Amino acid sequence: MTPEIIDIHPHIISPDTARYPIAPQHGHRSNWSQTRPVSFGQMITEMDEAGVAKAAIVHSSTTYGHDNSYVADCVARDPERFTGVYSFDLLAPDAAKTFDYWLAHGMGGIRLFTGGATHQTEGSWLVNPATFPIWERCAEIGMTMAVQTTPDGLSMVAELARRFPAVRIALDHCARPSLDGGPPYAACAGLFELARYDNVYMKITPRTFDLAQAAPGGAEAFFPHLVRVFGADHLAFGSNYPASAGPLSTLIAQGDACFGALSDEERAWVWGRTAQILYPALAD
Repeated sequence: MTPEIIDIHPHIISPDTARYPIAPQHGHRSNWSQTRPVSFGQMITEMDEAGVAKAAIVHSSTTYGHDNSYVADCVARDPERFTGVYSFDLLAPDAAKTFDYWLAHGMGGIRLFTGGATHQTEGSWLVNPATFPIWERCAEIGMTMAVQTTPDGLSMVAELARRFPAVRIALDHCARPSLDGGPPYAACAGLFELARYDNVYMKITPRTFDLAQAAPGGAEAFFPHLVRVFGADHLAFGSNYPASAGPLSTLIAQGDACFGALSDEERAWVWGRTAQILYPALAD
């Protein structure tokens, strides 16, 4: 039986482009947001059908840039079931003011990109000291930073984990690990080294499911290994829906299959308990 599910990585797109204009970051809109958008109302229906109790909705920067208004307005409608993970420019001169604005409008976490989006960068800005005041604010109030990066960015994640031990860092898609060769996953050495930092968490998404299922040994080898390395209390599920094609219930079923080798206790952490640590607004 699947325990309570909390999804920490769904996206929503409004059909009302007058109220919520399309203005993707760097001018490149994501293909999924154009071809299979899901509104807040549709997301609620999908969650109810899939048995998802709560969600931390991740703002789509590749649709709306730094304007988090749609997620903020939707979170305000049901703040007990939803929180928002927003994006804004941490290097901007008014970043602190922007932080305060979105904090007052449902922001439960911040998402940063160095790779894996429609616009790739080498990502060195991630450790630019100009961003540190925002990290310090997150440490003060217990706010999680979600970081989307590739294995090339893991050294910067380690630097930030050391510098800001009070900030929980969740890596999107488990940082897109290379599972070539199967156990013991030698290509993941840099990723697994992050387990030394108690404030680093892995976000398991359908992209992780796909990689694990295609790797030698399959999901039944990879996910128990990931639990041994990081602990189930440092792993959390995120659907990536609809960027990962649904319906949502299909993605949940894929997760059920992938987590089949885990204990009931471990599954409970991955499906929902860790999410409540990362996003206290979703705690019971």
